[in-house]
Amino acid sequence: MDGALPIKEDFVSFRGYNVWYRIVGEGEAPGKLPLLCLHGGPGATHDYLEPLEAMAATGRRVIFYDQLGAGNSDHPNKPTMWTVPLFVEELGVVRRVLGLERVHILGQSWGGMLGMEYALTQPAGLDSLIVADSPASIPQWVAEANRLRAELPPEVQKTLLKHEAVGTTDDPAYEEAMLVFYRRHVCRLDPWPDCLNRTFEKLVQNPEVYNTMNGPSEFHVIGILKEWDIVNRLGEIRMPTLVIGGRYDEATPGITETIYRGIPDSERIIFENSSHMPHLEETERYMQVLTNFLDRVESKATSTK
Repeated sequence: MDGALPIKEDFVSFRGYNVWYRIVGEGEAPGKLPLLCLHGGPGATHDYLEPLEAMAATGRRVIFYDQLGAGNSDHPNKPTMWTVPLFVEELGVVRRVLGLERVHILGQSWGGMLGMEYALTQPAGLDSLIVADSPASIPQWVAEANRLRAELPPEVQKTLLKHEAVGTTDDPAYEEAMLVFYRRHVCRLDPWPDCLNRTFEKLVQNPEVYNTMNGPSEFHVIGILKEWDIVNRLGEIRMPTLVIGGRYDEATPGITETIYRGIPDSERIIFENSSHMPHLEETERYMQVLTNFLDRVESKATSTK
């Protein structure tokens, strides 16, 4: 950002803890609505979503927050806290406190899972949902991850299996092998952007939420999310929805197709030169796709008044 747009950072109180937020831009142009962005993880941070700040130049505020237990928000260090309902509740509180009566929500990876869970509560004023690089079923995610793992070099697969079997997933050899997968299916840029490195650094410093809900890696899901599946409920999501994925995404085209087929009248875009981070890997086209979708949703809302 060039600094021309005003930025506000502060905290929302949630269950007695501080949840940090950042608002880029000031108010909305006529007919526009704010965009609330949900980061992934669970337990990652907003940093890697920074390119989305540019959406504020389209006449709308862009709002980020670090979910409880992550980044600039408080870290309660209570593993039993970390549940899907907690984060759905937190999203509702953030929205209410910030006065986002009508809003678009974009969720990336876990953020998209959270966005869909929130949409299933049928909240008033949610004008559209963007589900970016997300599954609707962790069993499907794991099945696809295993398929992608099978394409890794044999020695990498062997290292991963060895450490997972004995629980030494914090071994540097496991982490090095894990990165082979990540550089194929999480972000294919070389080097990784600073904003993505910051997110990973903060996640390593505070891994409790991720380890509790997910597990030690993107493809070794042994946390409380391992049975999570809302495929049979996707038909209950009734607002305009855009489903986004990358051709090489760990949220594979098969995963995003499940969501696209499940949510009535949804749209789907596959970024052909991206993996799990098309907003970083194909930023210019991503912003164009996002702007076009939001403009169409808003123009329809205006014409039906």
